[in-house]
Amino acid sequence: MIKVEVIHKEIIKPSSPTPHHLRHLCLSLFDQFILELYMPQVLFYPSSSDEHSLVAEKSELLKKSLSEALTVFYPFAGEFKYNVSINCDDRGALFLEARVNCPMSSILDKPDSEILRQLIAAPMRSKQAQAGHLVLIQANVFECGGLAIGVSISHKVADAVTYSKFIESWAEIARCTASTTDHHVVLPTEFGVAATLFPPQEFFNSPKTPLTLPFIDNVIGRRLVFDASKIAALKAKAASATVPNPTRVEAVSALIWKSALEASRSNLGFARPSTWRSSANLRKILAQPFAENLQGNFVFFPMTKIEENEVYDLQTLVAKMRKSVEELKVKYAKEIRGEEVVQFLKEYSELVQKDDMDNYFCTSLCGFPFGSANFGWGKASCIRIPWNEDFKNRMLLLDASDGIGIDAYITLKKEDMVMIETNQDLLAYASLH
Repeated sequence: MIKVEVIHKEIIKPSSPTPHHLRHLCLSLFDQFILELYMPQVLFYPSSSDEHSLVAEKSELLKKSLSEALTVFYPFAGEFKYNVSINCDDRGALFLEARVNCPMSSILDKPDSEILRQLIAAPMRSKQAQAGHLVLIQANVFECGGLAIGVSISHKVADAVTYSKFIESWAEIARCTASTTDHHVVLPTEFGVAATLFPPQEFFNSPKTPLTLPFIDNVIGRRLVFDASKIAALKAKAASATVPNPTRVEAVSALIWKSALEASRSNLGFARPSTWRSSANLRKILAQPFAENLQGNFVFFPMTKIEENEVYDLQTLVAKMRKSVEELKVKYAKEIRGEEVVQFLKEYSELVQKDDMDNYFCTSLCGFPFGSANFGWGKASCIRIPWNEDFKNRMLLLDASDGIGIDAYITLKKEDMVMIETNQDLLAYASLH
């Protein structure tokens, strides 16, 4: 039986105190509407030596470099004050060391979601009040000497862009190639800019604000693996005159949505409307010089809808997805107004709470350099997401180890997942894990 045992607990504080004038960080509008949960991932580093004494050295290096990284990313070491601000009080990050009583291959060869969740310091749905810190690190050492770094960061201080910059900077500091700030490390002064440009809105200050993900008990999670060769074939099938060259994310997303729709409609015995909401990095949309370096959260959600009587195929869904993103680009290319964002989220909240619709939400981490994180012993051999299986109709896309394929983590109602597992159109391009 695989056992993960925490053997050491430590609080890592920033290497230098946060200056007084930076100790209060207002949340921006985009930080406010993001749900309070942790974004977890586990980076696997196989052992390159039989000398297990190196494990202690690696752990010390991780802690020392994390301390320096927290000085740069100072809000990550603070305290979340409900949907208003971050108190940058240097309380630090939680760092756990754990021992796993098996070789790394035992987990990677036969993935078990329950075991993966033991490799991170707290459940995905935790609040900071429960976990104690905004950044939670768990260094897991295997019998073979391999190391798996479980990283969980509160979504309230980071989206995927900021998260990846933190990992990249932490790893760079660990390699002792960036002990001082350079162009790879995000400058501390860039935090707080978003709140100035997009001030917080009173609407999001109440805990009763209906921005939630649907949690239900009878859901199940699976990882779908799309190999590079299969993605090339899938893109060709998804291409049309409207979208002659779909991206791999568009092609995979459309196939998953199509398969989920077919499963739902088969189990219900009738068709009903459906929405697919994805995430879009506004830094690439807003044509302003300040946008590229904004830290924290700066994402929005293009939404695609299918009516109950609408005829669709893979090409149709790809075209609809592309259109929703293009419309977002046109709408927010020059200016983003807070009141428009609030109105959209109010309307969307009402929409997703309807019982007569199938609503799906997909986050893509494809293209982000998480797997390139090199702390001094090479890049991660692979990344796994300890996916929370009580999120209904939730999808996450992640680059496969080769950077071309895609790992898709999906959660659906059990009866829908049963249909997915036998969907030959889907299995022609993906394998189930």
